[in-house]
Amino acid sequence: MESLTPRQREIVTLARSQGRVSVEELAARYEVSVQTIRKDLNQLCEQRVMSRVHGGAVVASSVENLAYEARRFIAGEEKAAIGRAAAALIPNDASLFINIGTTTEEVARALTDHQGLLVITNNLHVATLLYPHPRIEVIVAGGPVRRSDGGVIGAAAVDLIRQFKVDYAVIGTSAIDEDGALLDFDFREVRVSQAIIENARQCLLVADSTKLERSAPVRIGHLRDVDVFVTDRLQSSSLRELCRNEEVAVIETAKEAATRPPDGDPD
Repeated sequence: MESLTPRQREIVTLARSQGRVSVEELAARYEVSVQTIRKDLNQLCEQRVMSRVHGGAVVASSVENLAYEARRFIAGEEKAAIGRAAAALIPNDASLFINIGTTTEEVARALTDHQGLLVITNNLHVATLLYPHPRIEVIVAGGPVRRSDGGVIGAAAVDLIRQFKVDYAVIGTSAIDEDGALLDFDFREVRVSQAIIENARQCLLVADSTKLERSAPVRIGHLRDVDVFVTDRLQSSSLRELCRNEEVAVIETAKEAATRPPDGDPD
């Protein structure tokens, strides 16, 4: 980053710690115009240091995910709404997988009033949220714990997942390609996610719209592998058409999208 100005270096550092930066907040922080900040962000994006998102930017990387704490800052309200919408699709007395991710954790948070659930997860944060509730039984997959985010990964986790056939899978993804590919960063995590998809009767994908602005190197699967896609808004017409053709129900939680009927009807 030798060619960056001191302010641009600070912006990158701030984005790495917070997950994303806002044009308005940066303008106030540095006491400059929003046009000046937009110019900074555009230059950072041209050098592929950052990627623009609505109202700001995130650190750009197609090979390494953002830190867990940083990811929690990105689209926090949107993720909470997605979590509530996905949890509303899961009835009492159901069995389900929940994989690694900050959005899947929001689903778990919204499930705490459910009764008679059996939850199998490789996400220690999900287990911590759910195990205190006496009407929810939690099984944690075994294996190495990834220090960065509390995810349990590896062959032992895959082996445990394959012992079950559950009603629902709740999965997140790090990126969604324009062709419908679901992408992630760690091939060991991907193998667990693939086993989760294969061993559930119905699959719910939970992902906010920023996932359409990112990339990652490892393929989990494809949108056609899921039954319901819960997001804040789906602005890509090609992905909307793909979901329609593959009979993937789309549920959008953003206020401006709430009046639009879902594309498809989940069972």
